[in-house]
Amino acid sequence: MIVLNCDITYLKVDIIVNAANKTLLGGGGVDGLIHYKAGIELREECQKLNGCEEGNAKITDAYNLPCDKIIHTVGPFYNSGQHNEDIILKNCYLNCMSLAESYREEKKLDMVTIAFPCISTGAFGYPKDEASDIAIDSIKKINNEKIKVIFCCYDALDYQVYIKNIYDINLEY
Repeated sequence: MIVLNCDITYLKVDIIVNAANKTLLGGGGVDGLIHYKAGIELREECQKLNGCEEGNAKITDAYNLPCDKIIHTVGPFYNSGQHNEDIILKNCYLNCMSLAESYREEKKLDMVTIAFPCISTGAFGYPKDEASDIAIDSIKKINNEKIKVIFCCYDALDYQVYIKNIYDINLEY
């Protein structure tokens, strides 16, 4: 696992993950940026997918982005943590990794690289530290050596949280 502090839309990887809303038609944050930079063709393809439920994931082409594919996943809205939000968020990572593995097999690649944004921590209100723990633990449990995972944190606070949780160090933030 690698942690970067950057804009996910600039990464030249096989797959980026979009923290999408249920419509898959673009929104705010990373979702809006991905749709804007990918171009209108992404919206047209997403319209054919009939949305996506929380915890699930769907894959599309990346169009004008430097990656090959986009996996769209819908994280949970955080509502006190008492409504299976942790399970839904974990399912986001599991389903994205499953689609990445299917892509790797379909393309007959030895390895693929997938970049994840911080799912559900923006407008969906998931606490950053808890969401980071779920993301890291989910990827560790999958333990697929043929998929290289990058956590792409757009802001410095998210980056510090991921560094702290991956390396189990005590950082003040």
